[in-house]
Amino acid sequence: MITSVLPISPPTTAPTAPDDDPATVLALAARNGDAHAVEQFVRALHRDVQRYVARLCGDPQSVDDLAQDTFLRALGSLHRFEGRSSARSWLLSIARRAVIDSYRHAAARPRLSDAPDWQMAVELAQPRGLPGFDDGIALLDLLDALPAERREAFLLTQVAGLPYAEAAEVSACPVGTVRSRVARARATLMDLLDEAEHPASLLAA
Repeated sequence: MITSVLPISPPTTAPTAPDDDPATVLALAARNGDAHAVEQFVRALHRDVQRYVARLCGDPQSVDDLAQDTFLRALGSLHRFEGRSSARSWLLSIARRAVIDSYRHAAARPRLSDAPDWQMAVELAQPRGLPGFDDGIALLDLLDALPAERREAFLLTQVAGLPYAEAAEVSACPVGTVRSRVARARATLMDLLDEAEHPASLLAA
């Protein structure tokens, strides 16, 4: 079980968290050795982590392993979490490092999957039967054409819904850099959408 790796913090005055941030409240309770809070914390954020790593990594077979690695890392260092940032942004920054580390380890190996497999993995990570589902898959296809840093900034702010300040924490860069990357990503996506909708104009040019 993932919960078995959680170090127990020595008795201290419990940190406080905003009442409107239940994930952070759970993280702080788990930090102090509440096993039930650990389980709730993992359940509350597991889907967010899975979807985030699915869109960052190129290997669909690695998504579950990366999500598990993220939580193992998080629970192993939870005794140091003090609630200064939201538990969600803290966890996604760990997920980002897990993905980066996986790229480093895979750099010397051939890729085990191709683009169609990646697309299938993203489709499986999306809720089906909802309005706009097909449009969402098309958007993710376009996102794959963006430079990695712009794609990450767009995913964090426009898809995962993080505030720019929290996205900057996850990406370890200034807020202004995140805003710039998102603006450039939007401009590129608009161009790609325009090209997709008006292919004849490209042939005539």
